[in-house]
Amino acid sequence: MLVIARAWPKVIPTASRAISTSPPTAANPIPLPSRTSVPTGIGKTGTPFTAPTSTAEYALARVDDVINMAQRTSIWPLTFGLACCAVEMMHFAAPRYDMDRYGVVFRASPRQADLIFVAGTVTNKMAPALRRIYDQMPEQKWVISMGSCANGGGYYHYAYSVLRGADRVIPVDIYVPGCPPTAEALLYGVLQLQKKIKRRRDAQLWYRK
Repeated sequence: MLVIARAWPKVIPTASRAISTSPPTAANPIPLPSRTSVPTGIGKTGTPFTAPTSTAEYALARVDDVINMAQRTSIWPLTFGLACCAVEMMHFAAPRYDMDRYGVVFRASPRQADLIFVAGTVTNKMAPALRRIYDQMPEQKWVISMGSCANGGGYYHYAYSVLRGADRVIPVDIYVPGCPPTAEALLYGVLQLQKKIKRRRDAQLWYRK
């Protein structure tokens, strides 16, 4: 039987590896965490504005935080359905998902709504009415395009009477794919819209003009 003995190198402790047991003094202070270890980012601070360049920008960033929090926690969508996707929108508003806990409360008037779900196929005949309803909504307002028909025409993309996407008549913020998208998908779209609202910088951009 052949046994091969391997010689391991001897490790000599250096000053950097030595463990100090003496109490901290002026000559041997406790190492403090560097500035890079300070919690940063929206996940730690709750705000996307973590690097203001001046006191005024810091104050306006906090104003943006308050305004954005008020807007994203009180989204009032319009009760507006065009086709079969409206059934999923009703499911989304029903007690199973209970969107009231996110501040999503459906309103029956565009004067009181700040979000519109384009839930279904937009025909060429319906497009002017959709634009008129959008214009009647007060600022700030957002649009979620729900389903393949609203996103790009869907199954009826080549039909002579169907608009190939709601974004041809109104600006769209969030697209929710599916035919029809589930209530969970629409819920995720609303959460994405809340993230988008959280990053608005109206006060800061006004100050920089």
